[in-house]
Amino acid sequence: MIEGQEGVTWDDWVALARTCEENRVEAMFRSDHYSGFHGGGEGSLDAWATMNALAARTEKLRLGTLVSPGTFRHPSVLARMATTADHVSHGRIELGMGAGWYDAEHEQFGFEFRTAAWRVERFGEQLEIVHRQLNEDEPFDFHGKHYTLVGCNALPKPVQRPFPILVGGAAKPGTARPAVRFASEYNTTFPTPDEARERRRSLDRYCEEAGRDPATLPLSMMTQCVIGSDRAEVDERLGELGGEPWKREASLIGTVDEVTDRLREYEAAGITRVMCQHLLHRDLDMVELLGRELAPAVA
Repeated sequence: MIEGQEGVTWDDWVALARTCEENRVEAMFRSDHYSGFHGGGEGSLDAWATMNALAARTEKLRLGTLVSPGTFRHPSVLARMATTADHVSHGRIELGMGAGWYDAEHEQFGFEFRTAAWRVERFGEQLEIVHRQLNEDEPFDFHGKHYTLVGCNALPKPVQRPFPILVGGAAKPGTARPAVRFASEYNTTFPTPDEARERRRSLDRYCEEAGRDPATLPLSMMTQCVIGSDRAEVDERLGELGGEPWKREASLIGTVDEVTDRLREYEAAGITRVMCQHLLHRDLDMVELLGRELAPAVA
């Protein structure tokens, strides 16, 4: 998972995608932000424009956003962008959606932010609209508090049916309840194993409340990852990042064997997939290590 707002150039994206494909990395996700907050001051290429371009430059790699804020785009526009990328990639796109949280970039670029309650309420409508446009065959009407659609017939449909939609959050009601109705996966960020276990329990409760089998809503996570072939390599990478991560107890830091053991703890806590946040985006050697050694070790 690459933080695209940290000055990742088009050449960087091409190199990352090529390295992933050459080393059997299954998927590459990217953030959808306009302003940096990990030290990168060079800004961000648009997430969905980048995804569409990479879809045409790759053959096997799955691509996704983690996550696209509902505050940035009208849901009909977002659904059409995802469908376009899905056609370009012949069915290798995953759409991550969230309510939006970073107030500074909203202020800088003129996006409405308002209150958390307003954002999650609107997000619930957005998720339903996107889900229905991507997955329903018949035209539909939608009459909500924030959006009204009449005779909506979004064509063409995506290659993938059903289309994979991830919802990001901390398993709280504002994102969890809509996710239970319309998402194929729930993603949470930087949890410790205990926090992951509690968020899994929360999702289970919301699933049971809605009559959905909890097993049909997998829980994935995104967290910082720094691995090396030995301890010296790990320490070198940590030094390049400026030292210890901000939440060490929820990060994947160590040799391949050490991180493999840590991932087993998360697996026992209910995590089914991990998106490894790779902040040293020009360090392609670590991407190779992820694909060649870490992924097979936990397969």
